[in-house]
Amino acid sequence: MSSHAHAEGQLPHEPEKATAEGRNKVLGFWLFLGGETVLFGTLFSSFLALRDQVLDGPKASELFELPLVALATILLLTSSLTSVFATYALHRNNVKALISWLIVTVVLGLGFLGLEIYEFNNYASEGHQFRTSAFSSSFYTLVGFHGGHVLFGVLWISLIIGQLAKKGLTVVTAPKAYVAGLYWHFIDVVWVFIFTVVYLMGKVG
Repeated sequence: MSSHAHAEGQLPHEPEKATAEGRNKVLGFWLFLGGETVLFGTLFSSFLALRDQVLDGPKASELFELPLVALATILLLTSSLTSVFATYALHRNNVKALISWLIVTVVLGLGFLGLEIYEFNNYASEGHQFRTSAFSSSFYTLVGFHGGHVLFGVLWISLIIGQLAKKGLTVVTAPKAYVAGLYWHFIDVVWVFIFTVVYLMGKVG
């Protein structure tokens, strides 16, 4: 039996690190997340520099609907917890539980995206569009870029679910599921900063 065809019960405790290829994939993904951190840091800096340039458009304190954003935050943070459960199932070589938790993660991610689209539509109907002001442009760029990352994560995890259902949990599929979990936690952490810096500070500022 090749290393790519381990039976579920024969996998090591951390199957994502069972091969050099898997370990390199995990290391490379950490480096990728470092680059993403720099990118989001640049967007945060731009937003902070432009957030007071509203021209005739609405201010953040007049615009943001914290209950809606708080609900979206709860969904995304809950999805981070279900992603933790998925990783736990991965390390226990329980492919059924892994798939189940990943499906819940995807559903919660879709719920977050639905609320964000609803939020953006509300803002646009109130005259807060991308070109309304420098504040508007920086807001939509930062929050929309994060939303794009969430959408990518949903699609990526959905693809991994399909691979796990077809091929099972192997030393090939395990690193993919593991780094997808890292990615999901990353975008959750970024959202915590967005919620704090953009919404909470904007509402009280």
